[in-house]
Amino acid sequence: MTLPELTSAQRTDVELLARGKAEKSRTLREMNLPETPESAHTLLLRLGIWNEAKTPYADRLGAALTHLTLDVPDFADEERLDLTHLPAYAIDDEGNRDPDDAIGIEPLEGGLIRLWVHVADVAALVPPESELDLEARARGATLYLPDQTIGMLPDTLTEKTGLGLHDTMPALSISLDLDADGNADAVDVALTTVRITRLTYMGAQAKLEAGEEPFVTLARLARASKELRDSEGALSIELPEVKISADENGASVTPLPKPEMRFVVQECMTLAGWATAIYADDHDIPLPFATQADPSREVRGEGLGVQWARRRTLARTRFQPSPGPHSGMGLDLYAQATSPMRRYLDLVVHQQLRAALTGREPLDGKVVAAYIAQATLNADATRQAERLSRKHHTLRFAAAQPEREWEAVVVDRRGPQATLLIPELAYDLPFSTPAPVGTTLRVRLVDVNLPALSMRARLV
Repeated sequence: MTLPELTSAQRTDVELLARGKAEKSRTLREMNLPETPESAHTLLLRLGIWNEAKTPYADRLGAALTHLTLDVPDFADEERLDLTHLPAYAIDDEGNRDPDDAIGIEPLEGGLIRLWVHVADVAALVPPESELDLEARARGATLYLPDQTIGMLPDTLTEKTGLGLHDTMPALSISLDLDADGNADAVDVALTTVRITRLTYMGAQAKLEAGEEPFVTLARLARASKELRDSEGALSIELPEVKISADENGASVTPLPKPEMRFVVQECMTLAGWATAIYADDHDIPLPFATQADPSREVRGEGLGVQWARRRTLARTRFQPSPGPHSGMGLDLYAQATSPMRRYLDLVVHQQLRAALTGREPLDGKVVAAYIAQATLNADATRQAERLSRKHHTLRFAAAQPEREWEAVVVDRRGPQATLLIPELAYDLPFSTPAPVGTTLRVRLVDVNLPALSMRARLV
């Protein structure tokens, strides 16, 4: 087919359609091509108007692609509990730019250990119905793309509130008094001042392996907590995870290491969410409580196929202004509370807690329910845009290595059709094979089609 030279108007028409912004394109009709975003994307690639680095999915789904530049106020003087004498650590992946949580311990009498989970006090600068709050609610969450990050809130807010970015920082801190078996004796929430040291997961892991405190105690408490949740039916899904980076020159996909300290931090965040929910329930504070129904069936065993099947049994997490059980967590009540910089409903949790702590009336349940509905809808578009963009750049990475052989595991079967999972890419695709679930195959990846977000596997 001979490709036409597009006029400026035609180019705009096709670009809008590729982004999902138009319902028709005369240019595509004249070329006898389907009037779809995928066809428009294909045409723009063939004409060299777009290159393979272009990802239209966030625009197509209506996710915000502009950085916020609103003014951010300074912290006001207010009474806070001084915890600067207690060491605490913000532990994140290498290159993390929004450190919003940190962990530490405080020995108590009677063999108890107080676990402190400090969270950036974002709500101190973003009260309900402020301009910053409305913008954050409209976005629902920070947009993490392989080639850029679009914050739910301005970068200047991260600079003012990020834990470990200054010598001492205001925080909203959640505490649990735990015994040696991980049982909670008491929970509390307080406005605090903290001193935070930043570490990478691998740096913290080195300290754990060297037997340094508080990392040894944190790991012991995390293991005990996990055992308790497992006894209550908590489900752990262990599937491959990767970091995807991209720019104009190409894309990279790197498997994420899973040192024990990554689990330790995750378990501490889970405990903080549980403690927050208990505190709010005890004080009649409406929150966006996270709930999850029981799995649709029980799946036993080990291996990637079992993990894949187990994930498919899980219902979606739902949010509501009153507490309820979260089956996947193995908890009777739970609230996400440790990422107010990047998840709007976490910010609402902090706004509600801060209101109660400072003697103001929290928002009622009906208002919280309305916030949940709006923020969830907007965050869903953000997460979908992230998923499609990650898939796009994974295909770019695979297409650049057409002769590479990949290990693939059969993780599901539906008649003659199977699902292959490529662990190094954390990528799944359909494949016709009689091989049973759990079989490892060697494949090459061929026929990469970026606009259709598809590729095929071929046995080596």
